[in-house]
Amino acid sequence: MSYFIDASSRNPMALVPGARTRTFWGENMLLSLVEVDAGSVVPLHTHHHEQGGVILEGELEMGIGGEVKLLKPGDMYIIPGDVEHYAKAHAVKAVALDIFSPVREEFQY
Repeated sequence: MSYFIDASSRNPMALVPGARTRTFWGENMLLSLVEVDAGSVVPLHTHHHEQGGVILEGELEMGIGGEVKLLKPGDMYIIPGDVEHYAKAHAVKAVALDIFSPVREEFQY
């Protein structure tokens, strides 16, 4: 077992048209390296998992529980379970690292 991961060697999984992820997990958390193409939207949704994240590249509009903010590299967010949220990339592609707890089984591929 290796404790190190080469994210570029993992094939992406489509989330919605224009958005994809590469996921990596342990027993209690899942890391999701998400790319959202310019002009693409991850629509409003909920899940019981707690989600936190940080913007790595580009800009991402996020709406969480009715509050909307344009996030830039280094900006972080925390989304409690069952709170509605969405993400939208405007003029440039955005890359974010999301962390989920517990592990999202549908993202284990």
